[in-house]
Order: sequence, then C-alpha cells, then structure tokens
Amino acid sequence: MPIVTDAQRPKPWEWPESTWREHVDLVRAGRPLVPSSWPGGARCAVALSFDSDHETISLRDCETSPGALSRGEFGARTGVPRILRLLARHRIPATFFVPAVSALLRPDEIASYVGDGHEVAMHGWIHERNALLDAGTERDLALRAADALERTSGHRPVGIRTPSWDFSAHTLDITRELGLAYDSSLMADDDCYEIVARGEPTGIVEIPVEWIRDDAPYFTMDRFSQSRPYTAPRDVLTIWRDEFDAAYADGGLLQLTMHPHVIGHRSRMAILTELVEYIATHPGIWFATHADVAAHVRG
Repeated sequence: MPIVTDAQRPKPWEWPESTWREHVDLVRAGRPLVPSSWPGGARCAVALSFDSDHETISLRDCETSPGALSRGEFGARTGVPRILRLLARHRIPATFFVPAVSALLRPDEIASYVGDGHEVAMHGWIHERNALLDAGTERDLALRAADALERTSGHRPVGIRTPSWDFSAHTLDITRELGLAYDSSLMADDDCYEIVARGEPTGIVEIPVEWIRDDAPYFTMDRFSQSRPYTAPRDVLTIWRDEFDAAYADGGLLQLTMHPHVIGHRSRMAILTELVEYIATHPGIWFATHADVAAHVRG
C-alpha cells in the first residue's frame, strides 16, 4: 500500500461533506441535564476538582531530572495537605482526578482522600496524551488505570477526566466499555449534558470543563517555553467569582479544575480560600463531588 504523506492528504476545505460531518458527529452534546432543583432545595451546585498530577507530567515527557520532578512533588507534599485542610474546614466534598502512577507512588494519599469523604476518579495512567496513542494502547492504559485506582482507593472509579482533556476518537468507546457514569473533559456547555455518539445518546453525563475555570492556564511556568504566569491571583479570583455569580443566578453548576502543584502555593490558596468563603455566604449552595452531580442530573 503506498504511503500517503501529509502534503498529499486533502485539505479541510477540500473535504467532501461526508468527511466533515463524520468528524463533527463523532462526539456531540445531547440533551441538557439541568435539574429543576438541586438536593435539599439548593439553588446552585458547586463541584470543586483537583487533578493530582504530581510527577506524572514530567515523567510523561521523559523529564526525569530531580529539578523537574520536584515541582510535581510539591503538589503531593505541600499542595494536597493545604487543600485537604481547606476542604475539611468548610466540610466540602471534592473530586480528585488521579493518574494511576500518582496513586501507585502514594497510596496513603489516596487513602486520605477516601477517608475525608472525597471522590477518586480516573485521569489516565501517566498523564499520557490520548490523541498520540493508537486505540489499543489507549484502551490498555485506561483499563490498567481503573484497576490501579480500585486497588488503592477501595472503590471502582465511576468517572474520568482525560489527561490534558485530550479526548481522542477512541476515548468515548473506551469510557463506555468501562461502564463509567460520567466524563469531565469536554466543553460544549456551562452545565451538564448527555454525551451523544454518532447520533446515539450514550447515557453518559458530561460535567463540562473550561480553560477559564482551570488554574493552569493562568499560573503555569515553563522556563524553556513561552508559558509564563500572566494573571495575578486576585484577577483569577474575580473571574471565578463572576463565574459563580452567573451560575448562582441561573440555578446551575459551577465546576472548577485545579491542580495541587499549581493552586497549592500560598498566594493561590489565599484566593481559593476567599472564593470558598464568598460562595458559602450565599444561601442554597450544594457542594458536591462530580459523581454526586452526575447521579443527581441523571435522576
């Protein structure tokens, strides 16, 4: 079979209608899943999540120097305890999306999540980039990751957030094979919706993410690239507070994605603390894990 080079492949403007429709229809947002009310008559749901990537981002990229790995170690050593203390002080359940390698490196950390009433959910094997993997490799890593989290947490995970929100053409099929209740990697709405695969409702709840509700784009620093922190923490607080105010007015969901090695620094924990305290001044708030949100909107 002759090899087709990139230069020989049709450009997107040369695609027949069937091609671009096939890409668009592969994974779509289906019916909205906005409940008429939240548990206890709450007006707004707040789902805080933390991606405990720790050393896996460096390991994935073969950055094995002690300096690179120490940045991830900060997340586990310092960031996680600060986060857990804040959540415990306000009695907030959260979801921790954990790469399997992080869980295997620190099973006691996973036990602390479970012991404090938090959810442990899937986040890949070693924070791999799914779009660079063939279907068999992605499936194998996902199944191994689910098994590892079950061993370390004592519970089979019910949800997934793909590493870097990298959702391949095979991810949804693997998610369905695993029997997961929800995904939190896509961005088609502010509030929950049902995922549709090639026109077929799947029953899987999407709890949407967005880069403006993620700490990493604002605060990430990489001295070998153009990635530099560009937003002051208190400016991020303003953005996230505005996101909450709109969700509260709509009776919807505020979902945040954070990372212990990013949000866990002192100046950033200060704004997360202030945000939590601001939200708590409002009547009718339901703080919930992603699994609890998914179960409620499905019901």
